[in-house]
Amino acid sequence: MAETARGAAHDSVWLEGKARRRGRGGGQPSGLDRNRITEATVRLLDAEGLAKFSMRRLAAELNVTAMSVYWYVDTKDDLLELALDTAFGELAELLPDPEDENADWREQVRALATAYRGLLVRHPWLSPLAGRYLNIGPNSVAFSRTVQRVVRRTGLPAHGITGAISAVFQFVYGYGTIEGHFFARVADTGLTPDEYFRQAMTATADAPRTTEIIEESKNLMAARGGDTVEEMLARDFAFALDLLIAGIEAMVERG
Repeated sequence: MAETARGAAHDSVWLEGKARRRGRGGGQPSGLDRNRITEATVRLLDAEGLAKFSMRRLAAELNVTAMSVYWYVDTKDDLLELALDTAFGELAELLPDPEDENADWREQVRALATAYRGLLVRHPWLSPLAGRYLNIGPNSVAFSRTVQRVVRRTGLPAHGITGAISAVFQFVYGYGTIEGHFFARVADTGLTPDEYFRQAMTATADAPRTTEIIEESKNLMAARGGDTVEEMLARDFAFALDLLIAGIEAMVERG
């Protein structure tokens, strides 16, 4: 079975009834179902990363043959799309009510952005898949719909809604992606994030090409505050998000 990414925009597990597919040919393998296979896929992606994932590796994890897995999905891409939307399902209980007229849209935007950032950090494999597929699974659509409805409540004109969504959530996508890759790199070293950060700063401070820029940045890093990597990342994220929200407020006032 081909395991390469498909190029056609219409070719998705969520289109043409493929998501409801119940298997093909022969008898159904015992002890398997699509949910179990998808959950195992998410676990493997979390543990080993996207580059090492394969249908054979998944089958070994499930203690079945690769053909047993293909009874439930046509391709590796179908399975990765299912895993992507399963991960988005983690946001379901975190979504604010966009119809709550008493809620502050600013706090709802912060809640959505924070939840999305957390998802990207927990699952570093998610960001490349989100860029590869259509993101039209039910959980992904529920998140997108909530984002759109909340941003509509800001008071921006209709022509500015998509731009505001892009400003906030493409920022979160980039921030969460880099943060997730950082923690994955740290995990490979066996160090804690704080140990890794201290070693990296010491090494770059002593390197001829980076000594000057590190020296120039010391006062900025001190002003940022935070005793741990987690605190520093959280403060930068919160401030950047406040800047974007302030920008939306300014555009609303501009009319």
